[in-house]
Amino acid sequence: MAVVDAHRFAESITCHAWSPDHSMVALCPNNNEVHIYKSSQDQWERLHVLEKHDQIVSGIDWSSKSNKIVTVSHDRNSYVWNLEGGEWVPTLVILRLNRAALCVQWSPKENKFAVGSGAKTVCICYYEQENNWWVSKLIRKRHESSVTNVAWHPNNILLATTSTDGKCRVFSTFIKGVDTKDSKAGSPAESKFGEQILQLDLSYSWAFGVKWSPSGNTLAYVGHSSMIYFVDDVGPSPLAQSVAFRDLPLRDVGPLYF
Repeated sequence: MAVVDAHRFAESITCHAWSPDHSMVALCPNNNEVHIYKSSQDQWERLHVLEKHDQIVSGIDWSSKSNKIVTVSHDRNSYVWNLEGGEWVPTLVILRLNRAALCVQWSPKENKFAVGSGAKTVCICYYEQENNWWVSKLIRKRHESSVTNVAWHPNNILLATTSTDGKCRVFSTFIKGVDTKDSKAGSPAESKFGEQILQLDLSYSWAFGVKWSPSGNTLAYVGHSSMIYFVDDVGPSPLAQSVAFRDLPLRDVGPLYF
């Protein structure tokens, strides 16, 4: 695969996210800031510096529909950034964590986002219109170590997580008043918030990146052992296969197109 372009933004980049049209990128240059660059005539111009966090920013996601940016940090906080009058305005989200926040992702409908943390906890955050603020509900007591990545199912309710305990799990995140119930029997909406739907013990080392296919029928995640695991028919009797690589440990998995 050929390199399309190369540009040195910083000595080290901890995380990044693209704008919906891919004309801009938000990144953390290994500190407590988020820099937003725009591509212009084969050059990258820095437009904004987002400064609210006190420690390294560990996760960024840029919503594709509402054009909001969400950031999380080792300072255990999260901010939702809205573009108002040419400036990015932050709104603090209290995560109620006692360890660092490590990753974040908007849900498909962008009415929720999930935060993985070093507290063995996942925060599901949503907006309360009547109070005009973001609140969070916690999925506790399931992970045995840090939550390294999160991935939303296309149905906006199921959430897959990976952890340094080597396991991949699937949870229900149904929140009354935020999500709508499906009339089909056995739908995810029938599960309570935080209920574990599935636990996969395929990896014998740390598990990192995880992704769903667009159909939601296949789940893939990778591990520190340079293995990628594919799981079909996610449910009580999933079908799994794995592929081993000889290279360095795998840290993430790209979009699945099947």
